[in-house]
Amino acid sequence: MKESEILDDLARVLSDFQGREYSDLIGPETRFFADLGLASIDAVVLGETLQAHYGRPLPFGELMAELGRRSNRDLSMGELASFLARHLHD
Repeated sequence: MKESEILDDLARVLSDFQGREYSDLIGPETRFFADLGLASIDAVVLGETLQAHYGRPLPFGELMAELGRRSNRDLSMGELASFLARHLHD
């Protein structure tokens, strides 16, 4: 699956996520916490939502651990799409 297709999926899921509406364009540079205003619990819910959407388990624990080791702990949608593309190949 291409990262551009995954970004489209993410934009659809996040445009009305957990009752929050986000009207700006969601692109590769959009940040999960700073731009979307989401919290860490939302990351867990998003992970569950994406696993259901794609019909397979995904190693979100690895992604969260990687974020925890960085000084900038925000996650761009491009990074998330890249992570998903690596783990969604058949």
